[in-house]
Amino acid sequence: MTRTLAQRALIACAALVVLAACGTGTEDGVKEALGTKAAAPVHPVKPVRKAVQGLPGMPPVLDPKDVYAADRPNRLSPVVKDFPSRVYVPNTESDTVSVIDPKTYEVIDTIHVGRQPQHVVPSWDMKTLWVNNDRGNTLTPIDPSTGKAGKPVDVHDPYNLYFTPNGKYAIVMASLDRELVFRDAYTMERRKTVPVSCYGVNHADFSLDGRYFIVSCEFSGELLKVDTEKMEVIGQQKLPFGGAMPQDVKVSPDGKRFYVADMMADGMWVLDGDTFGKPTLLPTGKGTHGLYVSRDSREMYVSNRGEGTVSVFDFAENRVTKKWHLPGGGSPDMGGVSADGKVLWLSGRYNSEVYAIDTRTGAELARIKVGSGPHGLAVYPQPGRYSLGHTGIFR
Repeated sequence: MTRTLAQRALIACAALVVLAACGTGTEDGVKEALGTKAAAPVHPVKPVRKAVQGLPGMPPVLDPKDVYAADRPNRLSPVVKDFPSRVYVPNTESDTVSVIDPKTYEVIDTIHVGRQPQHVVPSWDMKTLWVNNDRGNTLTPIDPSTGKAGKPVDVHDPYNLYFTPNGKYAIVMASLDRELVFRDAYTMERRKTVPVSCYGVNHADFSLDGRYFIVSCEFSGELLKVDTEKMEVIGQQKLPFGGAMPQDVKVSPDGKRFYVADMMADGMWVLDGDTFGKPTLLPTGKGTHGLYVSRDSREMYVSNRGEGTVSVFDFAENRVTKKWHLPGGGSPDMGGVSADGKVLWLSGRYNSEVYAIDTRTGAELARIKVGSGPHGLAVYPQPGRYSLGHTGIFR
């Protein structure tokens, strides 16, 4: 039967009356008034994020859109929550580690270690700090609960140290030996040696799923792509800049891009890790060196050793939005972010000092004298479930 316009209007009005009179049961009442059967209520479908098929044995990815989801302010693991907050500074020319109390900005201890300590590296299980005595061919363990050093472990040419995401292996960046050495993550016994054709392997970071990692080769201006499980180099490329000297490496929060600091190109190389295609250069400052992600995963602090500045890179905007200048200059190098995310700690490589920088304003909070040649300092403890190495890459 065809209804007139007036009849349709009357039906609509009746529906509105029922709607107003029936409170929360209006939908069925309206349909009864219109002579139709009530349909089952429609509930919004919650989007389901596809689980990441990670490296076998690695802890599950918390958020496929943010590899740093576990690194939120003060979200300390039960393993580390009772450790005293300290800043451990390896002094390459003094063969010591200066220990700073971040509350007082004072050096409270000096630990004598092996020759030319380069980095202080949290172990995968976060229970030990390993001092990389590169020329001393040893690793010195430090107990972060007491701050005391243990017996050194013989490891040849440990310029830097990383851990596979499943906690199975330590990966020694043997820079002078031109090797990636996979060792037992706890005993440091050698398991597999991977010779490389580039010079100066030094820094790295892992893909979202942990199945590969990108390595920088400082002295030949190259990058490597390594299959984590097979322990094999599966890609190699020369950076498109004469005299390139790649340094620190960091993956973007969404896992889609890798950033590689280059102290000679004065910026960061940006590349797709999956395709390992040609990178593009994003200028940041003279002597670009260290890369550190903020606790909210929105920004990355970039130390420019050659000009005494820190550039602040915004991931969403894909650009440098701020630049902080150290008063009187300096040589900001390697470091990390405090557990609460409020302070960026960096070593002053050529000035025998350490800088504490306010991450909200860029103001220098303190400048602390330490030993000679301070390098890869570790702020500890930090949030996260496990450590991938270097001065603190946590997932």
